[in-house]
Amino acid sequence: MRLAESFLSEHRDWLQAATGQARQHSDALVRARARPGVQLRGERLPIEWREGRFARAELGEHGLLLTQPVGGSDQRMRAALKDFYLQQARIDLGLWLPKYLPTLPRAPVAVKLRPLSSLWGSLSPSDGLSLDLALVLGRPSAFEYVLVHELCHLIHRNHSRRFWQEVETRWPHWRQERDYLHGDGLAIKAELRRAVSA
Repeated sequence: MRLAESFLSEHRDWLQAATGQARQHSDALVRARARPGVQLRGERLPIEWREGRFARAELGEHGLLLTQPVGGSDQRMRAALKDFYLQQARIDLGLWLPKYLPTLPRAPVAVKLRPLSSLWGSLSPSDGLSLDLALVLGRPSAFEYVLVHELCHLIHRNHSRRFWQEVETRWPHWRQERDYLHGDGLAIKAELRRAVSA
């Protein structure tokens, strides 16, 4: 008994710190698991949790399947969710790009997906295409419109009448998608920040 009391007395600070960290981890996990679902392609997917060796997010039979190891951190789960969104966005781009590339003077030298603060996409002077990762959360037609918009900058680097004619040739309902992004865009960007940012 004295040995145990002596150990507790000598290691009191360490024990308090360790139990505090465990409580913080538990609180973060409870907050994460309280999410009503995640947004993908304009729909809210329910989340199914399971225990596993690695943090991972994938489409399951009934929604999003999130795997988290015992003792896994909220930060690792957010990284897994970001990887999932990147994978899904690449799938969409892989379906759409082949439709448009034959009608363009050249292909973009690279396509990058990442969270953007205000823009939905941009084309660099060296023909590098950047797209906001948040686009995969919104409706697919808006994502495809932004892709078309930026690809048309390979033809015209401005927003002239000729540029918009190129867009309209490839995406006749572009105004509806632009209005959707103006109306729902801030909420979509905020949803991505909540999901993948610490």
